[in-house]
Amino acid sequence: MDSVRLYSRRADSYIRFVKFFRYPQGIRAYFLRAPFLRSGLRVLDAGCGSGVATLALRDALRRRAMAGDSFQAFDLTPAMLERFRTTLQKRAIHDVELAQANVLELDGLPVEWASYDLIVSASMFEYLPPHRLSEGFQGLRSRLKEDGRFVLFITRRNWFTRLLIGKWWQANLYDKQELEKELRKAGFTSVTFSRFPFRYRFLALWGYIIEAKN
Repeated sequence: MDSVRLYSRRADSYIRFVKFFRYPQGIRAYFLRAPFLRSGLRVLDAGCGSGVATLALRDALRRRAMAGDSFQAFDLTPAMLERFRTTLQKRAIHDVELAQANVLELDGLPVEWASYDLIVSASMFEYLPPHRLSEGFQGLRSRLKEDGRFVLFITRRNWFTRLLIGKWWQANLYDKQELEKELRKAGFTSVTFSRFPFRYRFLALWGYIIEAKN
């Protein structure tokens, strides 16, 4: 089953799944303390799904009294994008622009979707073919400003995730060394593994937070 079919069939299950593990709150807590946030950021969410990362980041910026941000987000699965659009409408959020696209075919995005200060991606790269992982990273790096930053939330490989994520959600899993190698292969010269704040440290059993820069 490919990722589009998987998340079309299990979209509601996925939303319940991430809520149960407090994944959105963990991402928001990370951004609430992130030193690189500032007003006026131009942001892209790659593989946005139902909007977990965008909404967490947007909320963190507003809680820190930072405004004037520009948000674009894309995903491959129409069913997930539709749920994100519904959420934006219900919350009367008008500063997020959505598109359907494949991270391996970014030429399908609008021309003006470039020169980002920050690109985030949460739980999407697990669904790329492993041999094309660095290609996906490289495509996003090309959309960053020279001093831009890429923040990746991705499942780590361990006994827990092999069963819960690898099998049930049919995801590819990686260890720290593999991910750093693929990011550097894509051209990132700075690769840093960060942590969830203490209250959400349990999410470290699930995955990594990686900050990469040109």
